[in-house]
Amino acid sequence: ELLVVNAQHLKAVPGRKTDVSDAEWIAQLLAHGLLRASFVPPASVREVRELTRYRTSLVRDRARTLNRLQKVVEGANIKLANVVTDINGVSARLMLEGLVAGHRDTQQLANLAKGRLKEKREQLVEALSGRLKPHQSFLIAEHLAQIDYLEGTIERLSQQVEERLHP
Repeated sequence: ELLVVNAQHLKAVPGRKTDVSDAEWIAQLLAHGLLRASFVPPASVREVRELTRYRTSLVRDRARTLNRLQKVVEGANIKLANVVTDINGVSARLMLEGLVAGHRDTQQLANLAKGRLKEKREQLVEALSGRLKPHQSFLIAEHLAQIDYLEGTIERLSQQVEERLHP
């Protein structure tokens, strides 16, 4: 009988463990039923685990990219995060895309606000009155593109997981 055994469990069993006698010792432990087989999940479970681990990694990457985006925006003295709750929300995204496109009229950018954020128009005008340099505009565009890519991949991974969990 072939077993996959947890090395930590094997170390917990008393006995000598040298390179020379290790194989014999393990065979004796197996013969006497002292080794417990590790759980090896079925292929379908391993697939879902692999997909969800990768998805988790991408969610972390998206959070890091959002933090980098926030840092670039703050470096341009644009205090958008002081007014909006989500720098990647619909309104903030429209304003950032407007800045990248070269629009510098803060009144016009503040008019892009949607929903309840329209009530904070005066604050938005003040928050958007920074000095965006060309390299910062480029970095914002790159970060937004990276966020779009990550969100698309996360969505596709989520669909794959759902299909495997609920065929």
